[in-house]
Amino acid sequence: MMKQVKAYPAAITIFGAKGDLTKRKLIPALYNLFTDHHLPPAFNIYCVDFLAVDENEFRKDMLAGINEFSRSGTADEVTWNEFAERLFYIQGDFLKKETYTSLCEKIKAFEKQNEQNSSRIFYFATAPRFIEIISEALYKHNLCNRDGLDRIVIEKPFGTDLDSAKKLNRFLAKRFSEKQIYRIDHYLGKEAVQNIMAFRFANYVFEPLWNRKYIDHIQISVTEQVGVGKRGGYYDSSGALRDMIQNHLLQLLCIVGMECPKAYKSEVIRDAKTKVMKSVKAYTTPQVFKNVVRGQYTAGSINNMPRPAYRKEEQVQSGSNTETFVAAKLFIDNERWKGVPFFMRTGKSLPAQSSVIVVQFKDTPHKIFKDDIVPNRLIISIQPELEISLLFESKVPGLQMKLKPVEMDFTYKESYTETIPEAYEALLLDVLHGDATLFMRADQIEAAWKVVMPIIEAWEKYPEKDLHMYKAGSCGPTASGNLLKPFAKEWYELPFSKTEKAIPDLKSVQ
Repeated sequence: MMKQVKAYPAAITIFGAKGDLTKRKLIPALYNLFTDHHLPPAFNIYCVDFLAVDENEFRKDMLAGINEFSRSGTADEVTWNEFAERLFYIQGDFLKKETYTSLCEKIKAFEKQNEQNSSRIFYFATAPRFIEIISEALYKHNLCNRDGLDRIVIEKPFGTDLDSAKKLNRFLAKRFSEKQIYRIDHYLGKEAVQNIMAFRFANYVFEPLWNRKYIDHIQISVTEQVGVGKRGGYYDSSGALRDMIQNHLLQLLCIVGMECPKAYKSEVIRDAKTKVMKSVKAYTTPQVFKNVVRGQYTAGSINNMPRPAYRKEEQVQSGSNTETFVAAKLFIDNERWKGVPFFMRTGKSLPAQSSVIVVQFKDTPHKIFKDDIVPNRLIISIQPELEISLLFESKVPGLQMKLKPVEMDFTYKESYTETIPEAYEALLLDVLHGDATLFMRADQIEAAWKVVMPIIEAWEKYPEKDLHMYKAGSCGPTASGNLLKPFAKEWYELPFSKTEKAIPDLKSVQ
């Protein structure tokens, strides 16, 4: 992370200070930025929540979060004490103006102390229902009214459908300029995701092949071992389509599918991503049930530990038809990708936790070797390992011409000694710098909702149609594998270790 911090002070406010996001991600990320000298010399962090908490006790709780969740491990005592001096707790109800007048007084006192304006960052680590409430208060109290310095950061979900996303965009646009609004998707802050653009556009050996002439299909798969846990109340009104496909996986599709931007500049790159999203072919209701598979996990086990059925999870309705698994076949209707399917898959209570992109190249056009049976394949692993692998055919040592598929690997931990920053570190630093490259613009958000709305509407119209049940610990519904045909026989699964370099046959089925 080589970015230089601007000289002006930073007043960082986190609404929702007592939530998991603040303790597990935001404060550890800010602490690591501080220890690595990426925060400005003058900064304060104001943490706002309605609970009555002693400030020293709050700081101890945040220290516990750093010690448990930070990539850097246990905090250094001296460094922590320096950081904690800038960490403040404000008890306040988001609905009451006294909360914002108190916050305003503290920020102005901070700016007076530094004898200059500060960059004001307001992070909404809250339930979605508070977005408009907090935004209106910031607007009325002139807390976030300078285009060049003040910013708000909004977590997903951004709306629950296209209409609500449009309404929220209009609401925010009346109070802030677009360049002040940072709609965050932590997936885009991951090092391996950022590296996809470098891999594509800085290596000419790949970019000429990155089109329908040479690529057979692409798989984008994000699987989770966990169930819904304590998020049942939220998840039952959301589901995998809204929770994962509409944001994370479609953002990955944009990076893989975008045209080469003319420059590495925020708006140019966001233009290219939005153009891809707008080119994704929309489905009719019959096409939805042909090209999209939804599933829900039943009771099973993972690593020999029993798992309850989704309908038995906490705060989940007993007869719920909410999907915990989605597999979809999408097409980008443009010259580069016409006819190339993008297969997307995500689900909970699956055997492994992984995020992987597989670019499957077309088969060798002229077969001169009888055992040339596995096409070239590029595997970009985002988690659990940061790795890029290229599968190609090679001659087995010996007196006979015998081929065997082998993999050429690039791994971060073997190639770099630098520690890899967490996604939130990269994204928070970009917010401080006013760099919106990795954040979603209003039109991109709406374009993403337009992709999934036909699916949502089809499922709402036929709530029980083709809801496939799968056991917790299995690889998901059988129908998701059938979705790949005739392009592939199975979804690519990451091997559990380096010693298990299985080469599944992704060769097109004739």
